[in-house]
Amino acid sequence: MARQAFIIVRVDQMAEISAAAHAESMAAFRPLAWLKEGTPAARRALLGASLGWMFDAFDVMLYALVVSALLKDLSITTTVAGFLGSLTLLASGLGGILFGIVADRFGRRRALMASIVIYSIFTAACGLAQSVWQLGVFRLLLGLGMGGEWTSGAAIVSETWPDQHRGKAVALMQSAWAVGYALAAIMVALVLPRFGWRVVFLIGIVPALLILWIRRGVPESEVWLRSRARPQREFSAAAVFRPPFGRMTALLTILSVATFSAYWGLNLWVPAYLSLPPDRGGLGLSTAVTTLLVVAMQMGTFVGYVSFGYIADAVGRRRTFVSYLLVAAALLLLYSATTDPWLLLAIGPFVALFGTGFFSGFAAVTAEIYPTEIRALGQGFTFNVGRLGSAVAPFIVGSMAQTRGFAAAFAMLAGAFVIGAATWIWLPETRGRSVTT
Repeated sequence: MARQAFIIVRVDQMAEISAAAHAESMAAFRPLAWLKEGTPAARRALLGASLGWMFDAFDVMLYALVVSALLKDLSITTTVAGFLGSLTLLASGLGGILFGIVADRFGRRRALMASIVIYSIFTAACGLAQSVWQLGVFRLLLGLGMGGEWTSGAAIVSETWPDQHRGKAVALMQSAWAVGYALAAIMVALVLPRFGWRVVFLIGIVPALLILWIRRGVPESEVWLRSRARPQREFSAAAVFRPPFGRMTALLTILSVATFSAYWGLNLWVPAYLSLPPDRGGLGLSTAVTTLLVVAMQMGTFVGYVSFGYIADAVGRRRTFVSYLLVAAALLLLYSATTDPWLLLAIGPFVALFGTGFFSGFAAVTAEIYPTEIRALGQGFTFNVGRLGSAVAPFIVGSMAQTRGFAAAFAMLAGAFVIGAATWIWLPETRGRSVTT
């Protein structure tokens, strides 16, 4: 009898193991099955933040895609064009900090809607600019909304999804940037040759309509609402910079500055690099070929964003960050030495995959480090000061391209990826930490 009982128990155990293995194998074929584990409010928050981030990319990257036309029409140099790109990044850093305070005090949803309105209005205003100075003012104001959207969107997504799926949720939100950039490239290819760069910018007002749905369809974060209802803990905005959070804030900011410098230095100049004539340092490719290469890179970006979330949830934030950054550095060196369009088409998507995918990890890591009362500010400061610090990157790349060529400028950016990877010597692993406090 004992032996029979033992056999029955073993059979039951084997059945459980088999069922678990089957469930894991089925999950592998349904990579989005985890979305069903979120509440309806969480799914709407993810959709709203993702659309906001997609249109953010759509509006912001229009400048990079029409900069060749601006160089000719407004008679500006690549150095001035780089300065205008830097100006937007400078404002986005300030916007991220400002909207972090707004989101912590007035709610994630209100901050999200306000940021979308700002970047939409001033993108359209760029199409009305009559001088470089007017364009610069509009790009500055656009940047405030650009920085604010990520801050508020990352906070509401981080707080509405369970710990085991947070990395994937924020990665899905982050992947919307690639979709927005690709849509912008396609739209510019269709509109710019027929109607000019002014109409391209005017189309940027369209995302403002999104707030009508967010206002009705996206509820406020329950975590934030509960934090407002309970007795307030002693967390002022300055707590982000004091122990025990100050050291983490400094490291995350260095990580952000280094990686944003590499990203913006590359992505604000890649379209121009591909399309400018050889006597100005470019490859002289046609608009159609340039669009193809840019869209191909955004396909790689999308895969990079999404894959990072799955890998980071599986093996941890640190290992995934370091791997992506070091591979990105190596591939960027290869890309900077390549001039053949077919090789660029083959390498470009992988440069984008590893060179942008890690951005999916910022929202999860910062959400898992900072408490609710200062979470949006902590996220907004560390992420967007990266943009602020990287504001000089487009200017430096533009200047280097004019004196030493784009290859040297892009190779310099590879070093920034390595610096970002080095910060993880001191940053902690945060996978599995709760954000309900």
